[in-house]
Amino acid sequence: MRIAFDHHLPFLLAHGGFQLQMEQTLSALRAIGVDAEWLRFWDAGQQPDIIHFFGKPDSAYLRFARGKGIKTVVNELLTGLGSRSESKLRIQSAVVRIAKKICPQAASRMRWDAGDIADALVALTPHEAHLMRSVFHAPWEKIHVVPNGVADVFLQQGTEQRQDWLLCTAVIHPRKRVLELAEAATRAATPLRIYGRPYDDREQYFRDFLRVVQSSGGLVQWCGELTDQEELARIYRRAKGFVLLSTMESLSLSALEAAACATPLLLTDLPWATTTFGESAAYAPNTGEVEVIAARLRKFYDSPASSAGFQPCSWKQIARQLKGLYESLATA
Repeated sequence: MRIAFDHHLPFLLAHGGFQLQMEQTLSALRAIGVDAEWLRFWDAGQQPDIIHFFGKPDSAYLRFARGKGIKTVVNELLTGLGSRSESKLRIQSAVVRIAKKICPQAASRMRWDAGDIADALVALTPHEAHLMRSVFHAPWEKIHVVPNGVADVFLQQGTEQRQDWLLCTAVIHPRKRVLELAEAATRAATPLRIYGRPYDDREQYFRDFLRVVQSSGGLVQWCGELTDQEELARIYRRAKGFVLLSTMESLSLSALEAAACATPLLLTDLPWATTTFGESAAYAPNTGEVEVIAARLRKFYDSPASSAGFQPCSWKQIARQLKGLYESLATA
């Protein structure tokens, strides 16, 4: 059974959690003996049994794979969709249903029919699985919930002493609302350390972020990007709490890593977070108002909520779930 991973966007153009998810999943599959590799678009002789596509593939892509006898697994992140209101979701569901019936070519161009063509769909959370069914009307039997995992270094017991600062690890981007968090931390007088880098350091959002950091008097520290996972685990274990106030997410790897290190969590009150962490996290409103964020941040700083009741899976555990899915497709 040969598995090939594919994605539409080269890693050199955009970094982030999706890249890490793909790399860690592939490595874990290989570690448990699965013959998994990257799809080589130039290699006409490559012969995978299953293509695991991360993102939303073109409908023609899926049909070509089916014509070659290759099974397909689609692992889409419903980041934006999962953050919309129920009323907007109902409208989109109706539009998708009508388009599939009266204008299937338009639905195909929008890639709304991926669930009808692919052999399996992977959702990171039960909420995403619900959206695949309720909005895109994918068959339930094709939908499988397989969350992200964390590296073993985050699951190990640590001996670090908690410090008096909060932590955020995220790309410096408006969707992650890091600038607003830095402004709120300054206003609330809560020490904050931020790890991450922008997609483009020429963006105005990043320049505004640097201005806030520089004017905070040392209260907010930007520490750049950290790729050493052992050091990152130590930082999680030293932080008083972890904060991620994104406007939208799918299933944050950073939040899972922090939870694995028993670091208290403050997350945006969105379904991806509440259905994953439940009472093991504290929540803030999905707002860009700095005063509201500052008040919630200060409350969390003074009394962090424990995340001890939540334990993420390891990447090897995730790989075993995927292996079971692949085997079921191979024998279908």
